[in-house]
Amino acid sequence: MPRVGVASGSAQDHGVHARIVSSGGARHEASALWLPRGRRYAGAMPFDFRSSPVDRAAEVSLGARGLEYRLVDTADHAAFDAWSQADNLAFHHPRPREIDLEHERRVFAERRVIGVYDSTSARPDVPVATVSSWPTGLSMPGGRSVDAWAVSSVSVAPTHRRRGIARALMEAELRDAVAAGAAVAMLTATEATIYGRFGYSPAARAATVHVDRRRARWSGPDAPGRTHLVDPASLREIAPQLVRRAVARTPGEVDRWGGLLDRVLGLVDPESAGSRAVRAVRYDDEHGEPQGFAAYRVTRNPNEPGVLEFDFLAAATDDAERALWRTLVEVDFVDEVRGLLRSVDEPLPWLLDDPRAIAVDHLGDHLWVRVLDPVAALGSRRFGAGGTLTLDVDDPLGYAHGVFELEVSGDGRAEVRKVEDAPDASAAGSSRRSRRAGGLRLGVRELGSILLGDVAPSLLARAGRVHESSAGSLEVADRLFRSARAPHLSIWF
Repeated sequence: MPRVGVASGSAQDHGVHARIVSSGGARHEASALWLPRGRRYAGAMPFDFRSSPVDRAAEVSLGARGLEYRLVDTADHAAFDAWSQADNLAFHHPRPREIDLEHERRVFAERRVIGVYDSTSARPDVPVATVSSWPTGLSMPGGRSVDAWAVSSVSVAPTHRRRGIARALMEAELRDAVAAGAAVAMLTATEATIYGRFGYSPAARAATVHVDRRRARWSGPDAPGRTHLVDPASLREIAPQLVRRAVARTPGEVDRWGGLLDRVLGLVDPESAGSRAVRAVRYDDEHGEPQGFAAYRVTRNPNEPGVLEFDFLAAATDDAERALWRTLVEVDFVDEVRGLLRSVDEPLPWLLDDPRAIAVDHLGDHLWVRVLDPVAALGSRRFGAGGTLTLDVDDPLGYAHGVFELEVSGDGRAEVRKVEDAPDASAAGSSRRSRRAGGLRLGVRELGSILLGDVAPSLLARAGRVHESSAGSLEVADRLFRSARAPHLSIWF
């Protein structure tokens, strides 16, 4: 996974409360509020996740292999800079300069940073494996946010493969997530074959959108407001509020952090060539209120049309999204507009005279989700229709294992109950889970993939990965898990 910054508690600004039914049937309110500096408010005792003790099982397991599993103090610049060196090396980034390290120190100060060390290596101060994590909000269908545990910076040096390090790291992260009260863990994966064994599964896709500028003629409606070309630095003050609103609109988005905004706006190293190339456009509505912005660059050879590329567009309204797209595709002296990590259901083809001016590639999985608490995760989203459904979930690691009943009202609000084990009359002293009519049998990975509405349960059934317990259950499940807006994550973390 690529290195990124950390959440700074912005989930509290658009967090909500999901109405949930516990296994005992009592209603309670599950907070989706994460306070700054890693402190969670959900009726549980506050704690600083960054300095809580390291996972004992990982410590013992790796210690038996002559390795030290260690919490890195980001205030210790020597220790953190050595960790950063390993992180950058693993993901083939250039060796960080001092200005880069200063930025990373600020960003990672809000994360839990772990390193694995080998005292017999040539550089015992540099970890041979890394991981970082933090609590944040994950947007769900319907505009709610659920408590999530973001995992990043997962790396193992090529000199230390096949020693059980990655497994120890990933299993420890799941235990840390549960201890923090997260309903799901999540990550963005550079490789698709690593994380399934830990219960992660693709939950939101992304694609690169290419627009042939020479064929693009706008046919969509005019926006009631207007766009402005602005100094990127002028957006820094208003960007957090706009981004929070944009994130809440789309399931699969995660809370942004200040360090990310500084990067996309070119503020980390303002005098570098990359930062000086950043351009920005802002959309104001008919009342003069900012509703969105995009940051982009144009690259070109001398005296030739260029390529406009962007990887950050935040729109709090549909008008803002359309207006920003229009401005980008109408920039002169550009042959191609390229949008990275865009949604699989962009409205752009319906806004141009020639939809074939658009090509899509690099379409694939992006956000991976691992459900830890099905009651909280399912109870945090709005469903596409009313109905009842039972989900019999198999989780080899035990976190999400059980039978869960959903009762969804006509407005899409769900009450979720875990069904307790019931005695088996045919075998005294044994127990079996209650099996109700109108249900599906599925694994925790399949639950993660349908959670945000990215894939229909019936499609997974065709692949043999979801099984219908009673006739008609798949049809009900497809209606329930449908999302009005396709899930989408527009950043790496």
